[in-house]
Amino acid sequence: MKFMTLAALAALLALVPPVQAKLSPAEAKMAKTVAAEQDRSLALLEKLVNQNSGSQNLAGVEKVGQMMRAELEPLGFRVTWKPMADTGRAGHLIATHTGKPDGKRLLLIAHLDTVFEPDSPFQKFIRKGDMGEGPGAGDDKGGMVVVVAALRAMHAAGTLKGANIEFHMTGDEEDAGLPIEKARADLVAAGRRSDVALDFEGLVRDNGADMGSIARRSSDSWTVTATGKSAHSSGIFSAAAGDGAIYELTRIIHRFRTELPEPNLTFNVGLIAGGQEATLDAGGIRATANGKTNIIAPIAIARGDLRALSPEQIERVKAKMTTIVADHAPGTDAKIAFDPGGYPSMAPTDGNRALLAKLNTVNRDLGLAEMAPLDPLKRGAGDISFVAADVDGLAGLGPYSTGDHAPGEAVDIPSIARQATRAAILMSRLATENR
Repeated sequence: MKFMTLAALAALLALVPPVQAKLSPAEAKMAKTVAAEQDRSLALLEKLVNQNSGSQNLAGVEKVGQMMRAELEPLGFRVTWKPMADTGRAGHLIATHTGKPDGKRLLLIAHLDTVFEPDSPFQKFIRKGDMGEGPGAGDDKGGMVVVVAALRAMHAAGTLKGANIEFHMTGDEEDAGLPIEKARADLVAAGRRSDVALDFEGLVRDNGADMGSIARRSSDSWTVTATGKSAHSSGIFSAAAGDGAIYELTRIIHRFRTELPEPNLTFNVGLIAGGQEATLDAGGIRATANGKTNIIAPIAIARGDLRALSPEQIERVKAKMTTIVADHAPGTDAKIAFDPGGYPSMAPTDGNRALLAKLNTVNRDLGLAEMAPLDPLKRGAGDISFVAADVDGLAGLGPYSTGDHAPGEAVDIPSIARQATRAAILMSRLATENR
């Protein structure tokens, strides 16, 4: 299948290093291999995208894992499928390549699943010029294609042979299985035995410039349940009736908004209900309520999220939220609960900055612009955060895409080759470093 346009060909040729570029012969060959195999990469992307793998589509996620197994085993990887039925999810694909015993151990991270379940109308890959539209085209099937392209280039250049690589493809990144400790146990263990973690979720651009991701914020969910005395509305605010649950919940949310803000922190109220009766469904994503204008509401519920940059910030903000909730309006009560299974943060450490510096050496040697550190507010949570406490890492090594998590999600096709070339050279250089 031939996808190449003149514009795409020109973009790929720009990646083939000029004579004066500071690349070794093996690195120059990697850049040429990535460019030469662009049609192959796009065919693989289309195949992956056209197989639905919504997090709840367990069979579909496993089929995408089988497709990735077929790519990795011929490159010398030992591939294992780790079932996760007891967490309510399909499982994870883990591929291991053994190289020199004293070489650095690289952990690669991507994911098999998407947010688009089988009932979504958005199901197929469509080429639109230099964009490839489809469910998961960027997040994260495009990321897996970047990894395959980079590893194939390393294999062709002979640099894969000595590399120690463990590649984890989770099957539930978009909707993690529970308990989260079990769902991420294999990934956490891999982080503890690795020297570098490289995350192949999407590249972020800021004002048109490729950015380096050395940090990702956490993701937690919370529920505030306020209660009050049910009574006739004519008695509202009296000593006998009090303020009611909805006023109490409103007070709490207003104090969150005015007292919590600080750098690198966001918090959102995504769902709210209150009245004579109010209930949440089992998943906490739907609410039902009923009431009358002349009855003081005895219950009100709000759900939202919380994102922070460090474990210290997470715990400090949670403690502040708990204190605000405990300061009740007259005649009311309220409690806050934080959901289990949140995603930790990836703080911007010196080790992560040093890795970005090495990536920027690759950029200079390719004749590409330096990648500045991305503002963490412009990056969501991800699986690399589960290993961030144990190993230095970089995120955002996948392709650039637009409209992620919504119909119309599209990957920037030229960015696949650029990211694969960067990754192949970076991994080859890291693999030669001693532990």
